Amino acid sequence: MEPLLLKVSEAAQLLNISRAKMYDLIGKGEIVSIKCGRVRRIPRTAIEQYIERQLHEQAA
Repeated sequence: MEPLLLKVSEAAQLLNISRAKMYDLIGKGEIVSIKCGRVRRIPRTAIEQYIERQLHEQAA
């Protein structure tokens, strides 16, 4: 079973971008993240939604 929450580095790796770019997308609100204690996690669904939005924008 795949984890529901990803580390920032894992999410960045899935999108083939740097950690810095991932934090940039989080800061801009393009990718949703949550804080679990002192660490930030990315819901897997947030990555899927981001990809869908990118595909939709490029198709338009």
